[in-house]
Amino acid sequence: MICALASAVCYGTASVLQAVAARAAEPGTGSGLDPALLSRALRQWRYVAGLALDGIGFLFQIVALRSIPLYAVGSALAASLAVTAVVAVRLLGIRLSRTQWGAVAAVCAGLTMIGLASGPDGTRAAPAALGWSLLATVVVVLLSGPLLGRLPAGPRALLLGFGAGLGFGAVQVAVRLIDSLAVPGILIGPAPYALLVGGATGFLFLTSAFQRGSVTVATAGMVLGETIGPALVGVAWLGDRPREGLQGLAFAGCAVAVAGSLTLARFGEPSLEGAGVKNQG
Repeated sequence: MICALASAVCYGTASVLQAVAARAAEPGTGSGLDPALLSRALRQWRYVAGLALDGIGFLFQIVALRSIPLYAVGSALAASLAVTAVVAVRLLGIRLSRTQWGAVAAVCAGLTMIGLASGPDGTRAAPAALGWSLLATVVVVLLSGPLLGRLPAGPRALLLGFGAGLGFGAVQVAVRLIDSLAVPGILIGPAPYALLVGGATGFLFLTSAFQRGSVTVATAGMVLGETIGPALVGVAWLGDRPREGLQGLAFAGCAVAVAGSLTLARFGEPSLEGAGVKNQG
């Protein structure tokens, strides 16, 4: 659980840095989903720093995924939204209301409940079709990008964030499905390719959402996507279970953590001018 929380800290901090860089990048086509945006954002040092934090967070996440259930990892990653809010306060000079600080506390309380209730990760063998279904899902999400990019600003940020969460959630499941990192074994089967496509989809969708939408609304959508999907897969097909007698505490913790994260979605949009970055959105 400690590794999952460390991953959330890295991801939450990276989100603020990447949001600032995405807003500073040239607007390009002006569409809601711009594949060339990633290359333009990479010219910003903040985006590169965010990617470095994402890499560190992913290493922590791999350790967590190999030791605790998917639902516990996903719920811990929901704390990234709380981290995003807190880091935005520190770096961008914005303020949180008492309600929003209460939501941060709720996320932390929910994660504590989940940590107390979490058992070992499931040992059930994954169905043969699960890897292919995972790959098909992330391809469908990727192909939906142009349609989501044409939506009005409010739902666009939320749904692009949700699509990013589905991509990152596929990465979580794929890590559990990969049995060996040795070559050529790792190149066989759909899970490694679902990991690559899911990760690329997540970064593309989230960066596009950051450029023209609220940072916390996009992050809230991502939290939902990367929490709910993997949790359902873990419980339904991989044998993930809470400790005996603590199922109610685990589900209550998930509900509290996600509810706190959604409350933080009302946090609004950080002022990038306060960070000395030109807002072109």
